[in-house]
Amino acid sequence: MTTAEIPETHKDLLNAQVAVLGTVGANGRPQLSAVWFLADGDTVKLSLSNTRQKTKNLIANPQASLLILDPANPYRYVELRGAAEVTEDDNYAFADKVGAKYGADLRERDQPGDVRMVVTIKPARVVAWGGAAAH
Repeated sequence: MTTAEIPETHKDLLNAQVAVLGTVGANGRPQLSAVWFLADGDTVKLSLSNTRQKTKNLIANPQASLLILDPANPYRYVELRGAAEVTEDDNYAFADKVGAKYGADLRERDQPGDVRMVVTIKPARVVAWGGAAAH
């Protein structure tokens, strides 16, 4: 499957601090979670603990939506819809990259026995709204 492209007018949102991840729970109901993320081109990656419900939801049903709002204009956003790939983060290699962006050590957020996972969302569909950023 080809990754859908984020329009140039909205690529700046990939530098935002927080996104909202939508997953589907076992009961079919949506779950929304604020998450930290890193962008790699039009692909977005998250570092999540395997014990969190959002991670369990993605393993059971990989359909996801990631919404990134413009903090300066809440009517401007980009939404990435697609299937999430969940893989183990050996030795916190990716978690350390996320931690560097946010000035945090993700090891401190985990409990003994937790396993860090890399969640990769390659959008099959991109919805951009609100035009280019105001300068």
